[in-house]
Amino acid sequence: MELELQESLLNDEDQIPHTSKHIKRKTEKGQDEKVIEIVKDDQMENLTSILLRNYDNKLYGEDDTSQPTSRTAPIIPMEATRKKKKRKRSQITICLTNCRYESIRKVASAFGMREVSEEDAWNFYWTDMSVSVERAKEMKRFQRINHFPGMLEICRKDLLARNLNRMQKIYPKEYSFFPKTWCLPADFGEALNYSKSRKNKTFIIKPECGSQGRGIYLTKSLKEIKPTDKLICQVYLAKPYLVDGYKFDIRVYTLITSCDPLRIFVYNEGLVRFATSRYADPNVNNTTNVFMHLTNYALNKHSRTYVYDSEAGSKRKISTLNKILLSQGVDLDRLWHSIDQVIVKTIISAWPILKHSYHACFPSHDMVHACFEILGFDILLDHKLHPFILEVNHSPSFHTDTQLDREVKENLLTDTFTMLNIWQCDKKRVLEEDRKRIRDRLLQTNKFPEYTPTEEKEPEKSPWQTQIQWEETHLGNFRRVYPVGEQYASLFQQPSGSLYTGTASSRARGDCTRAQREEFQQIKAKAEALKKPSQAKGKEEKKAPDEASAVTSNVTATTSADKTKIKPKVDPKRKDIKDDKKLTAKSSIQQVISVEEKEPKPTYVLCSYEPDPIIEKEERERVNLLAQRDFLIRSYGMLEQIYLVMKKMGTLRPEDERKYGVYGRLSVVSNSPAKRKIKKSKEIVGHAHRGETFDDTRLHRIDVVMSDSMISSSRFESQSRILWTCRRSSVSSNRFNVK
Repeated sequence: MELELQESLLNDEDQIPHTSKHIKRKTEKGQDEKVIEIVKDDQMENLTSILLRNYDNKLYGEDDTSQPTSRTAPIIPMEATRKKKKRKRSQITICLTNCRYESIRKVASAFGMREVSEEDAWNFYWTDMSVSVERAKEMKRFQRINHFPGMLEICRKDLLARNLNRMQKIYPKEYSFFPKTWCLPADFGEALNYSKSRKNKTFIIKPECGSQGRGIYLTKSLKEIKPTDKLICQVYLAKPYLVDGYKFDIRVYTLITSCDPLRIFVYNEGLVRFATSRYADPNVNNTTNVFMHLTNYALNKHSRTYVYDSEAGSKRKISTLNKILLSQGVDLDRLWHSIDQVIVKTIISAWPILKHSYHACFPSHDMVHACFEILGFDILLDHKLHPFILEVNHSPSFHTDTQLDREVKENLLTDTFTMLNIWQCDKKRVLEEDRKRIRDRLLQTNKFPEYTPTEEKEPEKSPWQTQIQWEETHLGNFRRVYPVGEQYASLFQQPSGSLYTGTASSRARGDCTRAQREEFQQIKAKAEALKKPSQAKGKEEKKAPDEASAVTSNVTATTSADKTKIKPKVDPKRKDIKDDKKLTAKSSIQQVISVEEKEPKPTYVLCSYEPDPIIEKEERERVNLLAQRDFLIRSYGMLEQIYLVMKKMGTLRPEDERKYGVYGRLSVVSNSPAKRKIKKSKEIVGHAHRGETFDDTRLHRIDVVMSDSMISSSRFESQSRILWTCRRSSVSSNRFNVK
């Protein structure tokens, strides 16, 4: 039936004008004919959509009892199907405002990403700097950034040393891949003692947060270092593994796609950086030769002996190094397995902080992982091919100066973007869901949604499972180093308190608590020593007769032994005096002990969460000291000055004016005219006592001032009497020379 309908429609295509048509259809069971109005346009897509709609209506109609499987789909023209299948994928945007590497721009454009600014709704944000908490909290659910918050715990030299030293104390056998390191100035004393006991050791000094070999030097003595400088002191590995007589280190690129669950991948290709001078054991003459002891490319590229050759140059690929080691009979599988272990254990040392920081900054990311990161691990091999970690770079260089750099770094970036599955999250869909969620929350809709029975369906895969499956099938040149089995499970059980140990402040707290504990033990021992005589006396009274006899026998034996010793003659009167003194001392000691027993001492509280008991004596002293402090504050007029300043600034509250308004009234009285006159009278009295001369006008002023002051205040009556007597005496005996 459908075939006939299709043929009729296709045959009438050229005959029907651009007007509406009526097409008749019959059902399989002879139902009444249905007339459907179809609007035909010039384009073939409209015809195709009409055919599909009619087919679906017939297939799933209410009166239709036929099975869908018995239907045959309408024939659709090929041109229309091609146009229908073409769906425009939403363009991925990337923000590279804080990125200085052209290789990243090149690879991003190859993936079809469009570069945008920070203000736009970007999908990816690539920056050469670490991520701030403010930047992380502003990110939307579909956005991803190339750094984890908290990754500086292993990317700063001082924090890396602190974390690995902490883990070395907990798991000494597992964390033996890090040279002995001290953080100065906190550990300066320990480092100095170590250098004195091992004078043949060489130390390498690094700035705590430097890069590219800046500020690094070797020294045999730590006395040259200033105790206040913030540096990292490390025992220098004097016996490295050499290739053709040159020292080298390996830059291993590591990708972390998520921190919870933790997933770590190591790139199979990397860089091997060689020193440009043949290696010799460090001594006084060659410790300043950075081209011999340091392998940083930023330093060695300035050397005259730097060689640009991918096979025998100063920078080579890891694959080239593998060929050399294989020719020397080295077990490569064992070597790279140990390097993978070093990388995983280093990341695990900072995992608690990584996990906490991630969940604190990205609580709403449920579609994709908010962060990913490419780390550059610098690994050094010793003469026994044991790997040692030197540092971790959170922003390894992506400069492509040579063809070797381009091959390694561009392939690394390509495999990284492929593994991230950049098209996993639909930006438009996430934005619509967020708008709907906000609208529902504001309007309080769907507060009590009605229950609608749904058919049992297979649970859909979560975005995390989809991402994990994608990573396993798109590894490229990466290899997964974690998760692998249960060999690292015990390292995650780190004590929570260990995160804050090993610092200068934690050691100071430990010393303080140790001193307090020793002081408490001494006080306790003294108290027990005072209680022992009274306890011994009580026990002696309760002893059995046989025990008493044994004691008396012992006493007689001791007295007889004492008698045998030669003693000086003592005056009997003096002996009586000494005996009286001993008795009085014993009685006083017993009285003190009885008082102490009557007043039970409070138990010392070791737990800081429980309050200390209140002792009446200490409480009385505290109250007295508080009263003394209050008296001193009031006597110096501090409250008055504070009140006047706050009143002048207009910051007084009504309750403050009610409580402390007396200070304002006192200041008004002190500035009144009567007070000024009293002050003048005090000055005159002082002059009179010193015998100074006055003239008539000043004496007249004295009369006026003193008369006013006597009326205004009675506090200066004695002073006024002195003044009047002085005037009479000046008239009679001419004690004052009045002109």
